[in-house]
Amino acid sequence: MKEYSSFEILGPIMVGPSSSHTAGACKIARVAAKICPKNYENVEFYLHGSFSYTYKGHGTDRALLGGIMGFKTYDSSIRDAYEIAKERGVKYSFIPTNLGEEYHPNTVKIKFNYKDGSSEYVIGSSIGGGNMVIVDINGIKVEFDGKFPTFLFQYNEQKGVIAEVSTALADDNYNIESINTTKDELTNIVTLTVELDENANENLKNKLLNNSRYLTSKYVEV
Repeated sequence: MKEYSSFEILGPIMVGPSSSHTAGACKIARVAAKICPKNYENVEFYLHGSFSYTYKGHGTDRALLGGIMGFKTYDSSIRDAYEIAKERGVKYSFIPTNLGEEYHPNTVKIKFNYKDGSSEYVIGSSIGGGNMVIVDINGIKVEFDGKFPTFLFQYNEQKGVIAEVSTALADDNYNIESINTTKDELTNIVTLTVELDENANENLKNKLLNNSRYLTSKYVEV
């Protein structure tokens, strides 16, 4: 007889009718809000696949709004996300779209727009059971699930970057949960993703993020 975990039987602790359409969506938005600067003027949710058809009925819209405001999957405030967003002055729009066949059916592109005309975006997919994966940050192809504190670096291909990051982590006595690189063959731009087994301290963040060799450097805490 197959053994089942309590998660498989009960599912994630959450508000909403669907782990994929509510819990997963909430997690994507919550992580996206940690990745992108907070002083945005408005946010656009581009809903792909089944998200674009069922986002109202399954509460995906409330989950996404709640997520960017920092609500966790089990926070009952998600039910009142529209009202709370209005109180906080959060401007938003939901835009059904087709992001392409490469993306999972439950995918959203969250675009944060700023007063200076700039914008940043995150694309994430809800892959079932309340789990999600971030697959794109401002055009940087990534693959991480937000379960571990994560450093994200983008840089022109060069020697010594991985060694430098690994040494800095070792010097501060941090363990690496995972480390991955991907390279865009057309531009030779490398994306380095480093997951830790505990949150980074301020000294480590300052050391790694304030380095001129990186085109982009971000830290996502969980």
